[in-house]
Amino acid sequence: MSEPAPEEYRKDLSNRHINMIAIGGAIGVGLFLGSGKALSQVGPGLMLIYAIAGVMIFFVMRALGELLMYRPVSGSFAEYAGEFIGPWAKFATGWGYWLVWIVTGMAEITAVGKYFQFWFPELPQWIPALGALIVLSGVNLIAVKLFGEFEFWFALIKVVAIVGMIVLVALILVFGFSDAGDTAAVSNIWSHGGFFPTSPVSALLAFQIVMFAFIGVEMVGQTASESANPKTVLPKAINAVMLRILIFYVGALAALTALVPWTSFNADSSPFVQAFTLIGIPAAAGVINFVVTTAALSSCNSGIFSTGRMLRTLSEDGHAPRVVGKLSSRAVPSRAIAVTFGSMLIGVVLNYVAPEQAFTYITSASTVGALFTWGMIVIAHLGFRRRIARGEIEATMFRMPLAPYSNYVVLAFLAMVVVLLAFDSETRIALYITPPLVIALAIGYVVSRRRNSGEREPAARA
Repeated sequence: MSEPAPEEYRKDLSNRHINMIAIGGAIGVGLFLGSGKALSQVGPGLMLIYAIAGVMIFFVMRALGELLMYRPVSGSFAEYAGEFIGPWAKFATGWGYWLVWIVTGMAEITAVGKYFQFWFPELPQWIPALGALIVLSGVNLIAVKLFGEFEFWFALIKVVAIVGMIVLVALILVFGFSDAGDTAAVSNIWSHGGFFPTSPVSALLAFQIVMFAFIGVEMVGQTASESANPKTVLPKAINAVMLRILIFYVGALAALTALVPWTSFNADSSPFVQAFTLIGIPAAAGVINFVVTTAALSSCNSGIFSTGRMLRTLSEDGHAPRVVGKLSSRAVPSRAIAVTFGSMLIGVVLNYVAPEQAFTYITSASTVGALFTWGMIVIAHLGFRRRIARGEIEATMFRMPLAPYSNYVVLAFLAMVVVLLAFDSETRIALYITPPLVIALAIGYVVSRRRNSGEREPAARA
């Protein structure tokens, strides 16, 4: 006889897994690639933009952390949205977040295909994309511990690349070696037009580029029910988010702009590739290509993990077919992961038959979806605090600083970023896509609610 499927997840994610998942979530592909465009648009002041955005993300994570300490569950923010806002909020947050990672996963496997062509120019792009999807889905189907191991090493590669670059630049500034040694100086940060050499409007528009780089930072909340000791490790991982943003984003940008003037960076290529090339490392492009390939694989791996857990959470409340929520004998949501695999497989097909513009339009939805998810976390936290004030539930020791005022500041900031999307032709499409998505979610919720009420009525009569 086969082993019966368990009803709960196994707590196989260790402290080191959780910590590196938190680090990996805070360091996206956007830092290695997207920061080139933002740096050429804003100049060295981009450091301050990342720091401000980092503070807002830190408050979002502290709000999530307080909710996790109240009740650590796999559905995380979707569960809290349902409990403290309403059933519709759970449906919208759960499916919205699922969609964010599906389209992000499609984009990431496409990116893997492109990055592989750096080493194998003749290889069709869809082959490594399909291979990556199959391997990562297999990893997630085997065991959550294996997922944790993959994320640990993916995150470690990103950390080593950034820290290595910062240390190299520091040594160049002190000892003056390498091809860039004669011109490298800390004064480069402010001596080429000032800290903000471009217009204030350019600085504001950079916020929507910067926020995209933070997509995935909230994923650590999805690990709560599979962590061996969530109430100890999660607060530490969340508290370290701000420090990691300062080191990996602000520190990296400070090193880059001290190495050479910000005007030397090209908006169309990675500033890390340009920095390593200027230092005199001949394999710079290959090194960074390897790093961004692992970053894309990490993002896709996280997407498969997150969507599988979120789909199971939705199925438990009847917001998705209940059969999808069954766990395998290895305590993983294998059927939900299979649905995710099938959905992301559409990305491979599009990668084969459709122009690249299709992915630009699809992935634009992920930015709005992430902003919506962060907003729902903050609003759910407000509801949580109101119930504490009424004496309905007990407060936790891990509290969001300056609440509820910090909640309102974060919500205003997120709303500002949404407005800023309209001022860039490349991101404006996200605002066009949003209304149809809202309508689809509303119709889906109504259908789901009617189906669930129809299932309860026969049961009640019986």
